[in-house]
Amino acid sequence: MNAGYMPDSCSSKSAHHIHFIPLLSLLRPTSLLSVEFGEISPGAGEESFVRRSLSLSLQQPSGFSAAFRSSIVDEETKQVAGIMLRVVLLLLCLPGTTGEETTISREAQPHTFEVTALHEMKKDEQEEGGGMSALKCQQSAEEKQRGVFNSAALSLNVASARMRSLHTLSLWGLQHSALESRPSHLSSSDDYNSPAFYAESSPTTHKVCDSPLLANLLPSSFRSSSQLSSSHAPGFAKLNRRDGAGGWSPLVSDRYQWLEVDLGERTKISAVATQGRYGSSDWLTSYLLMFSDTGHNWKQYRQEDSTGSFPGNSNADSVVQYKLQQPVVARFLHLVPLAWNPSGRIGLRLETYGCPYSSDVVSFDGSGGLTYRLSPGTRWTSRDVLTLKFKTLRNSGILLQAQGQEGHRLSLELERGQLQLLVRQGRTESRHVASLGSLLDDQQWHYVAVERRSIHLNLTVDKHTERVRIPTEFSHWDIKQLSVGTLQGLTSRNFHGCLENLLYNGLNLIELVKQNDHKVTEVGNVTFSCAEPVSVAVTFLGLQSFLQLPGVMGPSTGPSSVGFQFRTWNKAGLLLTFNLPLEGGVVWLYLSDARLRLQIHKGGRTLLELSAGSALNDGQWHSVEMDSRGGRLSISVDTAEGGSAQANPSFPVSIESDLFFGGCPDEDGGQECRNPFHVFQGCMRSLTLCKQDVDLIKVQHKQLGNYSNLQIDMCGITDRCSPSRCEHGGRCSQSWTVFHCNCSDSGYSGATCHSSVYEQSCEAYKHNGNTSGYFYIDVDGSGPIKPQLVYCNMTEQNTWMSIQHNNTELTKVRPSPGVDQQTVQFGYSSGEEQLVAAISQSEHCEQELSYRCRKSRLLNTPEGSPFSWWVGGSGPGRVQTYWGGADPGSQQCACGQKGDCVDPHHYCNCDANRMEWTEDSGLLTHKESLPVRSLVLGDVQRLESEAAYRVGPLRCHGDKNFWNAAFFHKETSYLHFPTFHGELSADISFLFKTTASSGVFLENLGIKDFIRIELSSSTQVVFSFDVGNGPLEVRVESNVPLNDNRWHRIRAERNIKEASLRVDELPVFTQEAPADGHFHLQLNSQLFIGGTASRQKGFRGCIRSLQLNGITLDLEERAKITPGVHPGCRGHCSSYSSLCQNQGRCVEKPSGFHCDCSLSAYAGVFCQAEVSADFKSGTSISYTFREPYELSRNSSALSSSIYSDMTLRGENVSLSFRTTQSPALLLYISSYHREYLALLINKHDKLEVRYKLDSSRDVEVLRSSMRSLANGQLHSVAVRRLGHTVSVQIDQNPTEDFNLTSDGEFNAIKSLVLGRVLDPDDLDPHLARLASLGFTGCLSVVLFNSISPLKAALLHPDTSPVVVTGPLVQSNCGSIAAANPFSAENTHRLSDQSGSVGSGQPLVNAIRTDSALIGGIIAVVIFVIVTGLAITARFLYRRKDTYRNQEGKRAKQEDSPEFPFNNQADAQNLPTENSKEYFI
Repeated sequence: MNAGYMPDSCSSKSAHHIHFIPLLSLLRPTSLLSVEFGEISPGAGEESFVRRSLSLSLQQPSGFSAAFRSSIVDEETKQVAGIMLRVVLLLLCLPGTTGEETTISREAQPHTFEVTALHEMKKDEQEEGGGMSALKCQQSAEEKQRGVFNSAALSLNVASARMRSLHTLSLWGLQHSALESRPSHLSSSDDYNSPAFYAESSPTTHKVCDSPLLANLLPSSFRSSSQLSSSHAPGFAKLNRRDGAGGWSPLVSDRYQWLEVDLGERTKISAVATQGRYGSSDWLTSYLLMFSDTGHNWKQYRQEDSTGSFPGNSNADSVVQYKLQQPVVARFLHLVPLAWNPSGRIGLRLETYGCPYSSDVVSFDGSGGLTYRLSPGTRWTSRDVLTLKFKTLRNSGILLQAQGQEGHRLSLELERGQLQLLVRQGRTESRHVASLGSLLDDQQWHYVAVERRSIHLNLTVDKHTERVRIPTEFSHWDIKQLSVGTLQGLTSRNFHGCLENLLYNGLNLIELVKQNDHKVTEVGNVTFSCAEPVSVAVTFLGLQSFLQLPGVMGPSTGPSSVGFQFRTWNKAGLLLTFNLPLEGGVVWLYLSDARLRLQIHKGGRTLLELSAGSALNDGQWHSVEMDSRGGRLSISVDTAEGGSAQANPSFPVSIESDLFFGGCPDEDGGQECRNPFHVFQGCMRSLTLCKQDVDLIKVQHKQLGNYSNLQIDMCGITDRCSPSRCEHGGRCSQSWTVFHCNCSDSGYSGATCHSSVYEQSCEAYKHNGNTSGYFYIDVDGSGPIKPQLVYCNMTEQNTWMSIQHNNTELTKVRPSPGVDQQTVQFGYSSGEEQLVAAISQSEHCEQELSYRCRKSRLLNTPEGSPFSWWVGGSGPGRVQTYWGGADPGSQQCACGQKGDCVDPHHYCNCDANRMEWTEDSGLLTHKESLPVRSLVLGDVQRLESEAAYRVGPLRCHGDKNFWNAAFFHKETSYLHFPTFHGELSADISFLFKTTASSGVFLENLGIKDFIRIELSSSTQVVFSFDVGNGPLEVRVESNVPLNDNRWHRIRAERNIKEASLRVDELPVFTQEAPADGHFHLQLNSQLFIGGTASRQKGFRGCIRSLQLNGITLDLEERAKITPGVHPGCRGHCSSYSSLCQNQGRCVEKPSGFHCDCSLSAYAGVFCQAEVSADFKSGTSISYTFREPYELSRNSSALSSSIYSDMTLRGENVSLSFRTTQSPALLLYISSYHREYLALLINKHDKLEVRYKLDSSRDVEVLRSSMRSLANGQLHSVAVRRLGHTVSVQIDQNPTEDFNLTSDGEFNAIKSLVLGRVLDPDDLDPHLARLASLGFTGCLSVVLFNSISPLKAALLHPDTSPVVVTGPLVQSNCGSIAAANPFSAENTHRLSDQSGSVGSGQPLVNAIRTDSALIGGIIAVVIFVIVTGLAITARFLYRRKDTYRNQEGKRAKQEDSPEFPFNNQADAQNLPTENSKEYFI
């Protein structure tokens, strides 16, 4: 990394490159940094010292949500920033040899901290120079007086755990006065998981590793598959050379050609450059690179772990250079042409760049090792670092073991090709701590680093790091001995292979062995070179891959065998096939369901079938042996433990014909080979025919057999699940070409389990139309915080989120003998990160805190030390000495703030220390102090003291992210934010509304890469991006216009497998990513919202709740300072009014909306909750119309007025009922002119509507044809009159129309009665007897025009003109669920929470516990009594039913046609629901 600008005041010798690689997750990617340099002048008595300081400040940025800003500073950030500054201070012209001192000062401001590194050195040393590497800092006397520092440019790589990406912070410090701060610049980098932290300082004259490596090599160092002529030999393939024919060209231009270079020794290679053959039309356009230490077992170099090919040339003369992302150490280079100029042939000139590489190597054969013993008295350190490289062909073995005191051991072991970290304490069994890496038995070098910091350990294998926690006993662990490669008493588990550069805390252990240092001893056979066995493997890439070998001639009845090893991820594929010429049959050896199977077919039927082994697609090497001798045929897998199968065929099985491995040639080849199975994709090695090894190098050179689409002398297997690309605990599985993520039970979805399936808040659930209940919320969407189960209480004004803890009951304090204070801990149903994030994104949070006391003081106000306190806030929390309802830091209770305590000399009621019970309670609303973690109660030990406490659940409302919006009123306006970092996974979601037909929502550009979401037309949204494979688009076409000024939701996701786009609730559209291509999205410009960098195709409209990888961008804050953009966006009812049901009216709010239910008979957040009540015969509700009447308890500002002298030309009446009473009066409306309207059920269980709109005329009876309305089921009735026309609808049946003969005017209405009519004097004589009976059953959602009398009686009885007489019980009897006893609402339940609830227990539980025995006895007695009553009731019910039927017949005979109602005595014996309940 170039240091950039270097001031003149520092000499060239002291100019340095400074590299930082992160050890831990440090700073958040959007943090704002400022750097300060200063010199502290010597004071009195300090003339011999000069102090200089370097300060770094971190502040919260604007434009991001508080939930995001709240987590930008943590302890690790502060610690590592301090280390960084100390190192930087030493390197920036501030060397010192003595008196070095570093201090760190931190400010406790929210989201802000400052770290200062202070350096002190002797003044004479400053003048003479000295210190590290003899650095000198030259500075003029004038500059010293002015306090001016000249500093080099400084670059810091900063990792972010939240964004899972790495960012480079460049702090450019030019000549500036002391204490002058400069902001940082933010840019991108790929490596988001660097393993360790180190600072490397070297002068600018340090040799860069970019020297040409091939220019001086002899022609004998070059080999090739073939050459067109001697002048086209590989020795002429040197860059910019014109010798011979001007480069190398093979005899045939195909993909089986190769060029190989021997560098003579292992060398560090950093770049490769290619050029076409001079003066020709021959050049490569694409090629592969492979490297090796031995000329065998090649390893293909891959970009970004995926793309294997390199771009070539476009002509014969230009040079195309590619810098390797990770330098390679190798001796041999192997280049394979993939594509070339179609008008020419393969032609190449080549150069590689790098530098010499030196290392110390040791080899173990399983019987030897090294032992390093630390010197006695070695000082303990909290940090140990061990690094090494290893290579092996064995998939198991112990690399090393560290032994300490008391038998504590930590070991690194290979198990099935994976590196495992194990710990052992004393004589206990070893415990697995971590696993990393895969396929490590490939005979390639692998880098391992183990760094211990107290009880945390970073384990790195190659480029991947895992941070783990080890047992606490290891935090002060003194390592006494390191055993490498072998352990005493073990032989089978010893390591076979080579180690390189084995370093422990900077000590080169291999070098110490060579120097015969007494601290390191050899055990057994150890050699200081890497003796590598030659193992030639072959890779079957897929379609058209096969290996053909000639059979072995011999007697047909003689013994024959075939053996090989294979490894694959696929469950199926052909391993081997050959014909049986004498029998006319064919042998197939293949994989099916990851088992080895053998079939012999002849004439379309199976002659023989065997199977062995299982789970053979695990990527491990498996050995297979097929043997035929003495009339016995057998197959075996992994002879030791894999299994075998045998058979005795009646025919000989010989391998005289050609054998085909992996597949068959094309049918056009005319070979006798048939493959009804899948082709094999994987690796094979150690092939034997009749116990003789097959030389695969001869096959490669076309000297033996034939092949197609193979990679010989390498195994190209790749573990796509190590590390797993499945996020959030998704389970990874794979085949040879792709991986799959199983996201079940993870709470996330998508190809990589990236996107959360849950909403981020209760507010979001509400606006999906959900009502109150338990819901999982994911506060950071696709971020690392897990979903949590909360209760969402949807009210008309606010949406409350409730998080429970393990004791929300009022709990009595039970003193413990000898304990002065009682401590109560609270464990919440949500984790720490979940709580902090949920509180942060909420607009308001509160928690009830109450203390009931008798002779138990609380805060000891006004001036004493508190007896009790509570701990609250994030992390471990902070001690708080105020109580619920008071201000933070006040050391008061709510009564003290209000001035109404029982004793005015104290600030808490309980501090009065009285014998009477009293209470201090209130709400804690300071978010930074929530939640309550624990209570400490002090004054509870006195004999007279009694107390009880209650800490309610944490309740929050409001989602600051959900309504965060901006309005773009110009196409040229936009908002810009820092670069979006979604290298591997990116999800973007937002809502928009517009009247424009097109516009760009979002755009972020890189050098070549980009990402964009736009409205391309009024019905189409396009998500496009490029990660280096060419532009890719995902389009969604809507069947309705999207520019209708209503909110529409867009969700886009891009990962390494696919891209997806969803608009509203339309189906998800996906586009698969290339299987072998680039997958890192590399962006470096600003993120543009609502426009583009070119200010063209901008968006006009609103964007709301914009979230990128789960982080909400603060559009409103940025819009406040941006011309052409306004914060916020109104007009939500155009989108959400459909949520308001049953004539509820949508009312706009600054952030959101609410449903006004004042004109609806329903209640609830969406006017969806039916208002019902159970009526008894004596229940009466009388609603009096008066002038004027306002529904003051409803939220709407509109009033509903009905004048008693007004004339109605029509009315709308609707209600639901459930009853078994017949006849029954449902509703009665009277007027001052003796006119009325009545709804009733007649004796035939039919509905009658009775109108009397003219007091001088008879009543008009409208009878519905619907029957059985008194059947106990729920029925709805709607009656609508307009003038003379009346329509009646029952349930969902067709509407029935009637015509009145009266004038059609309802004059001066007086009152509406539900149930019994208490004032029968004004009643029509025909209704008087029925009205006096009352109504027994259920009435629900009663509505007369805009008046809801039942709702007024139940919900607003004190402010409504309603009189209730008799029993009235609100219930859900009017709901459909109540009608069906088998239907129940599905609700989530909180898991049982464990944890201490303190010294007491809930009071209600204590009461129940004390009476448990009595309750059990009572339960037995009640059961006996109920059983006897049931038998008696059955007998009485039969007798009563007989009597009732006889009385019913007699009553019907006595009915008169003019007055079709029973007398009162008879009515009491009607078959009502109540009479049945009585007798039952």
